[in-house]
Amino acid sequence: MLVFALLAVVLINGLGVFWPAQVAEVTLTDGAKLLGQRIRSAVNPDNGQSSTQFKTGNREQDAQRQDFRWVKNNAIRTIANPSEVCVLERAENGDFYGYVKGVAGPDLTPSSEAPAAETLTKALASIRRKSAEEIAPIAAELFALGNQLQEIDGKSLRLRYRRERLTSALQDEQMGLDRQIEALQAEYQRIKEQFDQLVSQQQQRLADLRRNVVIMTDASGKETPIALTDIVRFYNPNSMGFSAKCRHYLSKVGELLWDNPRESNTEGGLFPAIFGTVMLIFLMAVMCFPLGVLAGIYLGEYAKDGFFVRLVRIAVNNLAGIPSIVYGIFGLGFFVYGIGGLLDQWLFPERVAAGTPTFGTGGILWASLTLGLLTVPVVIVSTEEALRAIPRATREGSFALGATKFQTLVRVLAPMASPGMMTGFILAMARAAGEVAPLMITGVVKLAPQMPVDGAFPFFHLDRKFMHLGYQIYDVGFQSPNVEASKPMVFVTTLLLLLIVLAMTSVAIYLRNRMRKRYQVRTI
Repeated sequence: MLVFALLAVVLINGLGVFWPAQVAEVTLTDGAKLLGQRIRSAVNPDNGQSSTQFKTGNREQDAQRQDFRWVKNNAIRTIANPSEVCVLERAENGDFYGYVKGVAGPDLTPSSEAPAAETLTKALASIRRKSAEEIAPIAAELFALGNQLQEIDGKSLRLRYRRERLTSALQDEQMGLDRQIEALQAEYQRIKEQFDQLVSQQQQRLADLRRNVVIMTDASGKETPIALTDIVRFYNPNSMGFSAKCRHYLSKVGELLWDNPRESNTEGGLFPAIFGTVMLIFLMAVMCFPLGVLAGIYLGEYAKDGFFVRLVRIAVNNLAGIPSIVYGIFGLGFFVYGIGGLLDQWLFPERVAAGTPTFGTGGILWASLTLGLLTVPVVIVSTEEALRAIPRATREGSFALGATKFQTLVRVLAPMASPGMMTGFILAMARAAGEVAPLMITGVVKLAPQMPVDGAFPFFHLDRKFMHLGYQIYDVGFQSPNVEASKPMVFVTTLLLLLIVLAMTSVAIYLRNRMRKRYQVRTI
């Protein structure tokens, strides 16, 4: 019942977030008006007065920059749902509720006869096309120049480190290194000037595009110009049919799955967090599952029962109950500062000298290893129990036919125990997907500047920090200053994390069931 209650709460609050709700125009008894989506109603237990919460948006018009407003029901005179009300989703400052009065700008030729929605649609398409033609090439060139600057900076660090390590007797080599460093500095300065020029050019073009605005009026008639480049999408919820609402819902789901977050992770997509979560689980599985299976096989089949083996079993069982934050501290000290520090001293001494470690700081590799240690006791216990469940007659029959102990293990016992091993893997994967505390210490961040996988060699950058859906829930739910605005994203992220865990565990359960049917009865 508790499981179904939990799923029901998440589904009810998560599935309806992207559905375009009606926008009401509320007229108060004092003559004031407001536009907003009705969220919920509540009764004050002290005085018995009922109030309704509206999402009013228009954050820049509120002194406290809040998106929500409570209105007492006895202060409401009328509530209407005008069909022409428009909702603008913006890259910053949240949603804007109002009426489209018109568009204006040097790059627009608005028609006074066309409907407001059609005019805004054409203006947005024109500005986005112009942005793709002018801004996108500059952004791509800036990205390439940024990679060149990083590469030159790395080469300069290595040369300076070699230069400092040379003795005064090797003057010829010192002079050669000095010339190389000067050449790199000149190249760096040239590319930096080109980079700065492109940044200035990009900012100027963005400023020019921002002069193209849509004029919006709120419920009180106040006009507000909004740059078209800030608008992500717009829609008229009160005039949308069922099919139009379904298309809007699917477009929002697509944005959630494939776009980057915005507005401090309370809006936009979750693709970096989804990618980081899935990659973390796969790396953890690759690193912990073989180790756990081998350890379980050794304890169950090869180790002779004695004080040391009993001590190891007790330790394994106790490790499964240690708080996850303890594993995080261990991962920070052993993997990050220990192994990572040694790798930096061997491979990147120049970065250690410059105070910019590569592996000596948190990253997805160390986070995966930490979670692997956290979950490997579960795999060990499951493997050992699966081997114990096989009848002794099966082993004796294999030995009687002339098979060695290793052949019996590989061809008989391991296949028959594979469903139990998969059970341990499923439990380990489900636990690792929801852990947050160890990740906060070993590499997870709120906004990752770069993905762990990209098109630059060596393509897999295991030293980089990453985003995670579990940490996303913690950050949005407990660190956001606007709690009401971030609440929908909390439920959506929770639902998405549950779906990912269910999908991955379902595949593992399917494979386990196939193994169970195949190896349930085995002829020797």
